[in-house]
Amino acid sequence: MNKPTDYINSFIESVQEELSNNLLPFWLQKSMDTEHGGFVGWMSNEGIIDTVSPKGLILNTRLLWTFSALYRFNKDERCRDMARRTYDYLQTYFWDLQYGGAFWQVDYQGNLLDDSKKIYGQAFYIYALSEYFLAFSEQASLDRAVELFSLIESASHDDNQGGYIEVCNRDWSIADDLRLSDKDMDEKKSMNNHLHLLEAYTNLYRVRPDDRLKNRLLEVLDIFATYIIDSNTGHMNHFFDENWNPKSENYTFGHDIEASWLLCEATEVLGDPNIISRTQNLSLHLARITLTEGLDKDGGLCYEGEAGKVTDTNREWWPQAEAVVGFLNAYQLSREEPFLTTAGKSWDFITNYIVDKKHGDWFWRIDSNGRPDENEPKVSQWKGPYHSVRMCLEATRRLKAIAESPDNKGE
Repeated sequence: MNKPTDYINSFIESVQEELSNNLLPFWLQKSMDTEHGGFVGWMSNEGIIDTVSPKGLILNTRLLWTFSALYRFNKDERCRDMARRTYDYLQTYFWDLQYGGAFWQVDYQGNLLDDSKKIYGQAFYIYALSEYFLAFSEQASLDRAVELFSLIESASHDDNQGGYIEVCNRDWSIADDLRLSDKDMDEKKSMNNHLHLLEAYTNLYRVRPDDRLKNRLLEVLDIFATYIIDSNTGHMNHFFDENWNPKSENYTFGHDIEASWLLCEATEVLGDPNIISRTQNLSLHLARITLTEGLDKDGGLCYEGEAGKVTDTNREWWPQAEAVVGFLNAYQLSREEPFLTTAGKSWDFITNYIVDKKHGDWFWRIDSNGRPDENEPKVSQWKGPYHSVRMCLEATRRLKAIAESPDNKGE
């Protein structure tokens, strides 16, 4: 058996090779819309671009986060240029000059298609703007993130029951249709919205800590502990009414393991030892259940479950990425060897099945027989580099920390 340091060094080398030789070249070279500006809205698995596809807030804010985070990591001037291109496009075409906030979708020329203010999208804009400020210290980006935080707090926050309503109209009144997408329930509150608000507010707190933001982070952490995470099952409920009554029974293993480390990240930024301890216990519970119930025999993380059973055995790209980070985080918290081993198996699954060695980037989905779904796109409103690149950056950072820790000894 390899020594832990050999295993970790090999792990880091493999992750860095994927980032440098596949993910980074793909998104630097193939994602720009050189005809209409900004970035392409849709690309097939084989790299065929739909030149008139709409452009979505989620893809563009995730691109802004990605290129900003990459610049912080590698100081590559190409990433600076791409981050600036994304920042300018978002500011020019997605920002609502009349009411503030970001539109959900524009057409290929930047004309408005969907003016709704979906809080999930606003959260990703804050997340990206905060990362842009961390990378480039541009005050205007931080000012815009703070402005957006205030808009969300004024319009979406539920001052009676806590948490946030899913969708607002352009003028920030509460919308009638509260669905994030066609596959979601029309309910006032969701796990997914709160998870990514937590992520966004955590990044904003890094660069601009204040009491109001701190209190909202504490509130969302308490909502996860009290309502969203089912302590009996070790899974997160998905949808709720305004009083936090659950309205769904299924769960997604990818969100469970993603939350396990994002919750810890928030508490670490806040720095309160008592909150850190409680959250770490919740995190480990989520990670243990995910490891026990969600992993297939080949190391892939299945998509969905209900009542303790897997109901969707497909392995999508993003849960695999979150599994690597989540299991590494669980190992850092517990020093339980199966978590480190499983993180490695999750990475092996990605390199063996998810990475598209012919056309670049990652396949969207692999079925239970290991076959990729080549009908799904490489680039779309929901398919971008955020999960994959973040995994590479987080895995590198965490593996280096593990290698340098005093208890990483020998065999």
